Amino acid sequence: MPGSLPLSGVVITFNEADRIARCVHSLAAVCHEVIVLDSGSTDATVSIAAAAGARAEHRAWDGFATQKNAVIALATQPWVMLLDADEWLEPEAQVELRALFSSRIEEADVWQLQRRTHYLGHAMRGGSFAREPVERLFRAHLRHAIRPVHEYLDVAGTRQALSSIRLEHDTARNPAEYRSKLARYARLWAEEQAARGRRATPGRGVLAAIAYAVKNLVVRGGFVDGVPGLRFHWEHMRYAHLKYTLLRSMAR
Repeated sequence: MPGSLPLSGVVITFNEADRIARCVHSLAAVCHEVIVLDSGSTDATVSIAAAAGARAEHRAWDGFATQKNAVIALATQPWVMLLDADEWLEPEAQVELRALFSSRIEEADVWQLQRRTHYLGHAMRGGSFAREPVERLFRAHLRHAIRPVHEYLDVAGTRQALSSIRLEHDTARNPAEYRSKLARYARLWAEEQAARGRRATPGRGVLAAIAYAVKNLVVRGGFVDGVPGLRFHWEHMRYAHLKYTLLRSMAR
């Protein structure tokens, strides 16, 4: 691999032929190896990833957390960079990553990157999704806690630090796909909460949607993104409302 850092770039995939090359190329520029763990794509994801320089492996799908843990376990380097197929590092971020490894990498076990969301061609400038801290650079022995949705890296007992490295995230191919994805996440969240015995009071979904709007459009300045930003945040307001609507229906 052209990258020279003691770093394994890892990605899980399923039918990502239209964007996996960008992801793999950005990792290959800095990583000693790139590993793609595919769960049975029916398009050209695997061949494109291999052509871009990745080692492609297969594993049947059984959840986000377990799949990510499985690809991390394949890493041979002491550090791991975990990306989704719709994420990538621009050249400037690659330079910053090299600088981090040459100076401060040993100061922490987990480094947060600053993820910037792109929605239908618009890069967010305000709101929570313009600079969202995400734990994507970490020591290879760490794993994710097992949850059905919104899995998270188990960082208990580790040293954590925030970097200035920007991670780009192209979150949606089209509005319908994105709305469908959020709906799936909402149902998984509601099922998990219901299994824990949690209940939703009447009006909780409306309050959640309002709280999201105040936080992202007002407090964090999401209004600066204009109409594209409003469309994006509207989808997330619907998502916040849907989570509690589904939870309330399951309780009934």
